[in-house]
Amino acid sequence: MNPSLRSLTDLALAAVFAALIIVLAFVSIPVGSAGVPIVLQNAAFILTGLVLGARRGLITVAIFFALGLVLPVLAGGRSITAALAGPTAGYIIGYIVSTALAGFLAYHLRGNRYLALSIAAIVALFSQYLCGAIGLVLRADMSVGAATLSQGSFVLIDALKLLVVIAVAATIHAALPHLLRPAAHA
Repeated sequence: MNPSLRSLTDLALAAVFAALIIVLAFVSIPVGSAGVPIVLQNAAFILTGLVLGARRGLITVAIFFALGLVLPVLAGGRSITAALAGPTAGYIIGYIVSTALAGFLAYHLRGNRYLALSIAAIVALFSQYLCGAIGLVLRADMSVGAATLSQGSFVLIDALKLLVVIAVAATIHAALPHLLRPAAHA
């Protein structure tokens, strides 16, 4: 594929996934005392990395964040700017980290495709939890233990979301194998 067409294709894919992430902001269920809701956006960021790879995934995140500076693209109708000032700041940073990790691992792990996607998704989710816990320590004045334990209410639902995300990513890669082009371009 010619490089300029590839760049346009990458941008179009990133825009579609950014739109998907924004649409999933409308699904938000408040839980726990830390004020952090159950959302589908975290799964959408992982899906983005699994499907598009790290480079295109980060382009998606850049589009999402650019829009989020001026539009309410997050759960609860918040902008990125508002979220970064609150207890969910770590999770917002975790979205960037998890997309990159999911994309890098999904495109570089060899062997069984489902296993590679599963490892990538689990590592990505763990990075969201880690960044989220750090954000809670820094923004909500929680102890490290309390911030870590607060992740517990999300584990089961996030595990279920990962099962769906992994199945969707595997299906997309099976239907569109050209997405798995060499890692230097992913």
